[in-house]
Amino acid sequence: MQRSEALAIVREFVKNENLVKHMLAVEATMRFYAEKLGEDVELWGLAGLLHDFDWEIHPTQEGHPTAGAPILRERDVPEVIIRAILSHADHTGIPRDTLMEKALFACDEITGLITATALVRPSRSLMDLKAKSVKKKWKNKHFAAGANREEMERGAADFDVELSTHITNVIEAMRQIAPELGLAG
Repeated sequence: MQRSEALAIVREFVKNENLVKHMLAVEATMRFYAEKLGEDVELWGLAGLLHDFDWEIHPTQEGHPTAGAPILRERDVPEVIIRAILSHADHTGIPRDTLMEKALFACDEITGLITATALVRPSRSLMDLKAKSVKKKWKNKHFAAGANREEMERGAADFDVELSTHITNVIEAMRQIAPELGLAG
């Protein structure tokens, strides 16, 4: 599957541009980690790009991402990507066995907290954002209250990367596409 085909799926099912930006951010972080770990950059990127494609049509825990999997199969998305997408949600019961599956879980939630942190900075940019600023906002449970900090900690631990290092890596990955994310300042 080509990235253009995956992006067409995203554009078909996702109308909320902030959700598209989230999926682009996760794609960028997945590509970053795949390159860093000597894994298949394209495959990992596709998993990140597609992971929430069905959120708008199945916006419940019962529906997402389980109900989206048949759509991906109809579109000939590789099963390894579908399994990673299914495993990124605890409620599916699909264990995260592979490095790609662990990476997707680790990168999903944290991109949202990093985006929220960048947006409240005077620069509204990732370019001057440091992990220290994200960690400071992390402590404020009212800030980005929907961001599940426990899940982020567990994701980093399961992916075997120290949390501050993970935050720094995700910021670096997201900087590569900051203009697309509206976070270049």
